[in-house]
Amino acid sequence: MSRTAFDLAYDQLRARWPNSTEERDIGTPYGRTRVHAYGPADGTPLVLLHGGSATGLVWFANAPALGRRHRIHAVDLLGDAGRTDRSGGTPLKTADDLTAWLDSLLDGLGLTSTHLCGHSYGAWLAVRYALHAPQRVNRLALLDPTQVFAGFRPGYLLRALPLLIRPSKARASAFLAWETAGTQPDETWQHLYALAATVPGRKLIAGPRPRAADLRMPVLVLLAEHSRAHHAGKVADRACRELPQGKVWYCPEPPTTRCLSPRRSS
Repeated sequence: MSRTAFDLAYDQLRARWPNSTEERDIGTPYGRTRVHAYGPADGTPLVLLHGGSATGLVWFANAPALGRRHRIHAVDLLGDAGRTDRSGGTPLKTADDLTAWLDSLLDGLGLTSTHLCGHSYGAWLAVRYALHAPQRVNRLALLDPTQVFAGFRPGYLLRALPLLIRPSKARASAFLAWETAGTQPDETWQHLYALAATVPGRKLIAGPRPRAADLRMPVLVLLAEHSRAHHAGKVADRACRELPQGKVWYCPEPPTTRCLSPRRSS
């Protein structure tokens, strides 16, 4: 079978991970799930859930630091572009299927509990899972979570509409350039992200906004002040009100950090 441009770009970004990274394919009822594992075998487990089209490889720059103390498991999300294979598995239909898939994935990884971190769409999924199986999530980190504390900006959805209706590499590149204006993401990752739009059979499952106020584990929320996806200030205010124990941090420009929440994790 000939290798696609996406496959080649995927392998190019995979080469940016530390040499000792392990590639694991974990069997689940929904298909075999690709996981990039790095860090000490006895480190505190940390499962990483990426945003739409980003693939589990997007954490390549974070892996060396996170892997000093944690055993990180960066997942290629079910239904998205990547090396997770849905062929022959139970069809993915609802948000409940996603939580059932994560149950099976954690079982396959041998994790009775873990820290959980998600970005954007991955943060929405992380919150849903933490509500579904709170006994399995010790701490929760949400990076610019979408559809958790507030909805998308209407202008963001209008910009995304052409890409959603007719996905292409050019449209994905143009949307990413608009969304990340001035931040200059890694070029190798940008190339992979754009090609992800051309992968056939992608099926990202959406669902209602989860009840974040019902979370009972420590939660960290990190927000990009100039996010185009949502109004970061409104998200921060709601997160501060809703989270029973959590921290909310803004990341303004220039990149300093200031805390917006009087709450602290235990």
